[in-house]
Amino acid sequence: MIKNKKKKSYTSVYALGQYISMSAHKARRVIDQIRGRSYEEALMILELMPYRGCYPIFKLVYSAAANASHNKGFKETNLVISKAEVNQGNTVKKLKPRARGRSYPIKRSTCHITIVLEDISVYQQYEENFMYFKKSECSNENINITCFDRYSSGGLWDKK
Repeated sequence: MIKNKKKKSYTSVYALGQYISMSAHKARRVIDQIRGRSYEEALMILELMPYRGCYPIFKLVYSAAANASHNKGFKETNLVISKAEVNQGNTVKKLKPRARGRSYPIKRSTCHITIVLEDISVYQQYEENFMYFKKSECSNENINITCFDRYSSGGLWDKK
């Protein structure tokens, strides 16, 4: 099995919540609403949504922002939720006693939630520098490029 090596990203911070007692389907319903949004906007959305799964996700987003400000020194106004995913965890199986000595199975599903926050101030500085170099005098207006069709040689079998 070939493993892809992950590049170290100096602009992203994550928080991971494991074994949260909620089904992955219900957590994905909330996660899909905040993916790609800014940190402050995501907190407002999570506070106002009526679902039970909002509270643990709210805590994870808040924890990821605390990691960003404490460990990397990022400002919370520049943070964006770049990646948010929900994976299915273990299912806790119990037996509930019923009438006549029988039992009824209970399945409690769990999920693992990963929130990745990214600092966009680095990209804004990169775009400013890129626009500066684009406006400079280094332009390639005098270069002419001609393209040849390599599949049609003008022979007998070419379809036109």
